[in-house]
Amino acid sequence: MQSNTVVKILGIPFVGLILMSSAYAGESWRDQMIDKKYKVADTNHDDQLTLAEAQAEATGMPRVASNFRKIDVENKGYVTLEQIKAMADQ
Repeated sequence: MQSNTVVKILGIPFVGLILMSSAYAGESWRDQMIDKKYKVADTNHDDQLTLAEAQAEATGMPRVASNFRKIDVENKGYVTLEQIKAMADQ
């Protein structure tokens, strides 16, 4: 009942904000930042961050670039978001 009151007072855009923020509800602040930086750094949006993308001056992820060989343990030439988060957990 109370949530309906909030929606009526604040309007529909507020509901969208709640839904958007709930996508990150289970993630730590650090993981949210990694998500955002990865999305920008992966310039071709193929969910595979190459060393060149990680090294890019304006959009890259310098820490990932400097640790690229450690993260890319299978030597595929790219790293995934999950691999970056796993390395950050260590």
